Amino acid sequence: MSLFWFELSHLPVILLVIILAFTFHEFGHAWTAYKLGDDTAYMAGRVTLNPMAHIDWFGFLLLIVAGFGWAKPVPVRESRLRRPYRLSSILVTAMGPFMNLVLAFIGVAVALLVLNFADLSDSMQKKMSTFFGYWIIINLNLLLFNLIPVPPLDGYRIAEQFLPLRSRFRLMQYEQWVFFIFLLLVFVPPLRAVTLDPLFSLREPILKGMQRLVIWILHLFM
Repeated sequence: MSLFWFELSHLPVILLVIILAFTFHEFGHAWTAYKLGDDTAYMAGRVTLNPMAHIDWFGFLLLIVAGFGWAKPVPVRESRLRRPYRLSSILVTAMGPFMNLVLAFIGVAVALLVLNFADLSDSMQKKMSTFFGYWIIINLNLLLFNLIPVPPLDGYRIAEQFLPLRSRFRLMQYEQWVFFIFLLLVFVPPLRAVTLDPLFSLREPILKGMQRLVIWILHLFM
């Protein structure tokens, strides 16, 4: 029985997909912040598609082992963003998960086109199915995982923008402890079964919705 959620022979594909998914996610944060007036990430070399600028090795390892993880947080100074600051901050934070949503949708579209219309050998079709399967799953996992309102994830950074400033400062005192509790949810199976697993079950309806949208778009042009 494998300790991982994938076949070990698929590890090279997994690594490639993880690197690309993390890179575009963090690039989305950095580029949006730069366009909205904050050059902090730009000066730190984060407005780039170079994966080495974005990889957090613990989060990278966690994604390999558990199926979800994170990259290096992009430095953002809200005071440098265009007004209204909170709206700009929400846009910067949301762009990371949005990039994973777009990547997953592109994967669904290309997979449907290639696997249904391209003349591929059985061997090549199997390889393409494997690649796009992981591409879609990992990007959807990152989308859903990052929307959890727990520090240091994007969902928390979005949620805190709707709180009064005093409440935000109070929560900052407990962020590190909340993170350790969150790790228990990740690594203790009974806790994960009633918290994270139901969240990741949303992949299926999202995927079906994407497939229907792609088919509808194809029907418009065929």
